[in-house]
Amino acid sequence: MRALIATAGTGSVTPEDALLETPLGALHRELGARMVPFAGYAMPLQYRAGILAEHRHTRGSASLFDVSHMGQVRLSARPGASMESVARALERLVAADIVGLGPGRQRYTQFTNGTGGILDDLMVTSLGDHLWLVVNAACKHDDIERLKVLIGEECDIEVLEKRALVALQGPAAVAAFARLVPDSQGLSFMQAALWTLDGETLMVSRSGYTGEDGVEVSVSSGGVDALARRLLAADGVEAAGLGARDSLRLEAGLCLHGNDIDTTTTPVEAGLAWSIQKRRRLEGGFPGADVIVSQLRDGPPRRRVGLVPQGRAPVREGAAIRSSSGAPLGTVTSGVFGPTAERPVAMGYVAGEAAVTGTVVEVERRSSWIEAEIRSLPFVPHRYHRS
Repeated sequence: MRALIATAGTGSVTPEDALLETPLGALHRELGARMVPFAGYAMPLQYRAGILAEHRHTRGSASLFDVSHMGQVRLSARPGASMESVARALERLVAADIVGLGPGRQRYTQFTNGTGGILDDLMVTSLGDHLWLVVNAACKHDDIERLKVLIGEECDIEVLEKRALVALQGPAAVAAFARLVPDSQGLSFMQAALWTLDGETLMVSRSGYTGEDGVEVSVSSGGVDALARRLLAADGVEAAGLGARDSLRLEAGLCLHGNDIDTTTTPVEAGLAWSIQKRRRLEGGFPGADVIVSQLRDGPPRRRVGLVPQGRAPVREGAAIRSSSGAPLGTVTSGVFGPTAERPVAMGYVAGEAAVTGTVVEVERRSSWIEAEIRSLPFVPHRYHRS
């Protein structure tokens, strides 16, 4: 859990008296949360039930996560301009096809640099007359500055500082949310829409970071406490913190920026080539496109893989990976005990020729070396709702 109590990839811990609060800070403490520093915020690591119970509850029912520390940004067309011009401007910064993103659709992508490295990963939603971006908390100030400097003269950029964000995740999540917004049940995975509830405008997407079905809901900072309490009052819904969020996403094979992806990794190395649509591969036009396209064509020098180590103790971020003959292969980027997988699971990067499912390698754990098998991702099947 070291990555969770540091400031998300910066390698330092924010002093307690300098931490920011999300609008749900008082509710977290009321529920008995253990608060920790994360990306400059005081965030709930776990509640009274503990990480293991919260993880299992999410897989079996529904859990509510506070993700209000994330950055939310709206991109709109200037007077006389079109939304296509906004989409094309954003495409100069990200690898995904934004022009082809239809209203009510959401897409995962990455800000890349000149060498194809990942500056941040983000979600982009088209709501017809504007694009809605959600970016990582630790990167949001840099992301917003990048947007303003590089495309600010071409589109209106509104930082939604007075919006909060919650994620309701698990097999019972959508039914629980539909008690408040019945039409939301009609959304499919990576679809989004605006609804009004008790005078509050909600931006709802059927997506999340656990591998489970669920919704992410943007609401005003003033309205999020009431919404969270209504959701937690529903049968089968409990609060969950960063600890369970981390083990859930790792079992689902999802990357954490600052651990599994950063400026030294390309989307191809990270196994995220699926997020780069055909037109962008052919046309390029985004930072590092030449590197990324060449890796798509010729293969990357290393690849992100799943790892299942021997025994019951997990291997941790930074652990070395070597071949059975002792040749260095790579490094572990994330590792936990997977409650649903019922065994330790990890992710890391190994040299491209070694990234073969079933290969037995050795991983460093507590100053000794143990065997681990390279596995395909995810460790636990995704249960997204696709129409």
